[in-house]
Amino acid sequence: MHKHLALLLLVLYSVFSSAQDTLQTVKIETRSKSLKKSFTTTANITTLTSKELLKAACCNLAESFETNPSIDVNFPDALTGTKQIKMLGLTSPYLMITEENIPSVRGASQAYGLSFTPGTWVESIQITKGAGSVVNGYESISGQINTELIKPINDIPFFLNVYGSTDSRFEVNTHFNRKISDKWSSSLFIHGNARVAKNDMNDDGFLDNPLGKQINVLNRWQYNDAEKGWVSFINFRYMNDEKQTGQIGFDKDRDRGTTHFWGSEINTQRLDITTKIGYVFPEMPFQSIGFQNAFNSHDQDSYFGLNQYNIRQSSYYSNLIFSSIINNTMNKFSTGLNFTYDKYDEFVLVPNIDRNFDRIDNSVGAFFEYTYDNTDNFSVVAGGRFDKHNRLGAFFTPRLHIRYNPWEKGVLRASAGRGKRAANIFAENQQLFASSRAFDVLNSNGKRYGLDAEIAWNYGLSFMQGFSLFGKSADIGFDFFRTDFQNQAVVDLYQMPQQVVFYNLDGKSFANSFQLEFNVELQKHLNLRTAYKYYDIQTDFLSGSSERPLQAKHRFFGNLAYETHIKEKGRQWKFDFTYNWMGKQKLPFTGTNPESERLPEFSPSFSLMNMQVTRTFSSTFEMYLGGENIGNYKQEKAILGSDNPFGPNFDASIVYAPVFGQMYYAGIRFKIK
Repeated sequence: MHKHLALLLLVLYSVFSSAQDTLQTVKIETRSKSLKKSFTTTANITTLTSKELLKAACCNLAESFETNPSIDVNFPDALTGTKQIKMLGLTSPYLMITEENIPSVRGASQAYGLSFTPGTWVESIQITKGAGSVVNGYESISGQINTELIKPINDIPFFLNVYGSTDSRFEVNTHFNRKISDKWSSSLFIHGNARVAKNDMNDDGFLDNPLGKQINVLNRWQYNDAEKGWVSFINFRYMNDEKQTGQIGFDKDRDRGTTHFWGSEINTQRLDITTKIGYVFPEMPFQSIGFQNAFNSHDQDSYFGLNQYNIRQSSYYSNLIFSSIINNTMNKFSTGLNFTYDKYDEFVLVPNIDRNFDRIDNSVGAFFEYTYDNTDNFSVVAGGRFDKHNRLGAFFTPRLHIRYNPWEKGVLRASAGRGKRAANIFAENQQLFASSRAFDVLNSNGKRYGLDAEIAWNYGLSFMQGFSLFGKSADIGFDFFRTDFQNQAVVDLYQMPQQVVFYNLDGKSFANSFQLEFNVELQKHLNLRTAYKYYDIQTDFLSGSSERPLQAKHRFFGNLAYETHIKEKGRQWKFDFTYNWMGKQKLPFTGTNPESERLPEFSPSFSLMNMQVTRTFSSTFEMYLGGENIGNYKQEKAILGSDNPFGPNFDASIVYAPVFGQMYYAGIRFKIK
């Protein structure tokens, strides 16, 4: 595999080295931070720029947070290879994930949706901790992640990224951009990836990562008329993703539906059409109106051994927003209406359950958000929305953010807000299908799966101080957030190893998150970023109060980045190293299994190290080489009952660490400007 990767790079370099020599334009750019935190924004927002995303492979959105301490990247199971994220100690369903402020990863796409957005499409990512804005909806509990895609009006005519790794994963990204007229621009993004060889680095007879292929096409159109105040976007997108995993000897054509070999396929097709139109009043630039619409169809057919899970979601989302001022620009407001429609066709075949959960959800809501900013040291954003949902009823959602600058380069923030959502218990916990567990839902006559809606309050306090250390810029800060659940769809893995139980919370459930961060420029072009995180997450289960499983209480993060001076024609070296230490994690109960299939109560602590070296040959061509988990840490027993996958002890969902071990990759980026 290393030979194939080297050969691929040699061919690519020979093709493009001659091309980059013919381009003579030199572009001089000022240095800017790749990760930005503002002292003046009201909410606790961190912005990841495209420069930050280039520090790692960032093949898709799920892999774009490795160098950012606000997001925890996790390993959901030992089979699918899909990374999932947590923020404030809570899994991604409690986040509102949007694409250009339109809800994107939700419902049927919760498990794998972050892997459906290629990293090269992303212009920037905004991470908001705590309660989000009421403008974007009522479901946000722990925060919001908004992705901004590359805008056609700002894009270059051509971009190519080719990637290959030692785990047999290969990717190609091409961007084509064309200025149609003075007002119209269009971009065509084409992404393809495939994993072509079987790998079993821990010798348990199962693939560490799935075989698969994906084709992903996005066509964006942008209209911009600055003189008259109009701007609009139209997006058309199609994606087809296929994964196959399981035992090494599994043949999907021969063994599906049998007990010869355990195998799994997850095939997803997705269609998205979105439109955005905005108008800024030429005589009143502080006043605007925007109208967003989105339609998507998500169709997943999958099986996990003898378990089967199929889900199709057809959705429509519409949001009308009007923004203006009250008397002066220190007093601003946004108000509007939105509508959401979701049609689910869901089929579940697992031990204890064999039925359809078809349903239609719809809601209509109105919101108002007021912003006061004295343009100096104080601002407040207070908002509320009222929604009527056919299952959740009528309810009110308040949100509040406050910012105060007590002195120069110091900022204190506070936030509070309420969130409400209906859990999709099967779509959000698909890793449990890769087990022999019986599924039990304790029906309480709720509106979805017999369960009530999840309701939580989130409170946050943060402080950041910038200063000079030995003549170099530095900053230190902390934040503390608490999430209190009034009700929660509890996923209980503490009853017995052969069972998972879903039920409404009876008692308390909370998540406390504390983060201490220190960043410093050690010398020119050399930056250190560090963070320590502490989580206290407790839930009242049927067996009593306990820590939430598979969540480290203590984590440490460090990132060291160095760039050489930019030389003639843009030549430069870039080095990036990331270190993560994760403390012990409480594991699901396995005490009644045979001794050989038991896990300890807590996992061991471990460290992960990633690195990347980038060589920029010119403003148009660069190569990169990197490694993940270069310390080669692997979970010792990732799959319980792997020698008898159709037996009662099989479970591939108890994963707290990497399964594959070391992985090295290389690639090239080529531009025509």
